[in-house]
Amino acid sequence: MYRNYIFDFYGTLADIRTDEENPSLWRKMSEIYSAMGAAYGPEELKSAFRRLEREECGRLGTRDAEPDLTKVFALLYREKRVSCELLQARMTAVTFRALSREFIRVYEGVEELLQELRARGKRIYLLSNAQTDFTRPEIEMLGLTHYFDGIFISSEQGCKKPSPVFFERLMRKFALAPSESIMIGNDESADIAGARHMGMDSLYIHSDISPQEYGRIEATYRVMDGDFRKVRRLVLRG
Repeated sequence: MYRNYIFDFYGTLADIRTDEENPSLWRKMSEIYSAMGAAYGPEELKSAFRRLEREECGRLGTRDAEPDLTKVFALLYREKRVSCELLQARMTAVTFRALSREFIRVYEGVEELLQELRARGKRIYLLSNAQTDFTRPEIEMLGLTHYFDGIFISSEQGCKKPSPVFFERLMRKFALAPSESIMIGNDESADIAGARHMGMDSLYIHSDISPQEYGRIEATYRVMDGDFRKVRRLVLRG
């Protein structure tokens, strides 16, 4: 068995659907901004959000950069000359996510696997391409936070999988040896390629929200139907 288990989040441990194109989302968000003194029409707000998001990506300057969208939510206030403290920006981000989220749920068998890894004294980490003010509240909502020995989210680090920098920061902070670790995720290009670059074993889980292409990158293990009973058997014997 491995000593360290590094999981992706969305599409691996949790199933989620969001819709950021829904006109009602931008109408409600424009009402929230306007109520706070930053008057936007729905399309104006959406356009400004996408522009500022692109600018934040450009400012970071690399292909594997991950902007912090909470900064974008703050900038939207400031463009209308309305001051915005961090707490207000974070609450706006949380509200946006709640309004755009259609559902989120833990996959069947996930908690049982995490519980068993804990019982066996294994170390569990999360390495997710995500937004901290979207994802940390969702991990908490699902009751999973206490399982993890460490949580690394790309927007906090300014880089994302498969960037070696993202993996290396996690490995260095917690003194993890690649030979004792396995990466478990549903995205070959991000999770499996990143683990392979680190010399780490990997398990690919094909889920409903996996990118459509697969088979290009060799994983140590594959579960093509998302069945966590199979995941459990593979990772506990590895």
